[in-house]
Amino acid sequence: MAVQGDYDLRSEILRELWRRVEADTYPSATLMDQIERLLLPNEVPDYAELLMQKIRPDLYPSIDLINRVVRLYCAYEDELRPG
Repeated sequence: MAVQGDYDLRSEILRELWRRVEADTYPSATLMDQIERLLLPNEVPDYAELLMQKIRPDLYPSIDLINRVVRLYCAYEDELRPG
């Protein structure tokens, strides 16, 4: 059971992983993979913005990070399309 009383394990794990990715200039792919497994659809835009904050200032941003944001966008857009 993920939620017991007021404790939400998914949110707790997500918050800790998010904090680590936010603090790291070049975050671990493993941490980002785990975040993406835990994200709810309404959390995707904030997470994409977190990743964009890592891409924007870098003259030569990580292609893997760019690809990750594009995949997130495409998956999120597919979720929003009717039918």
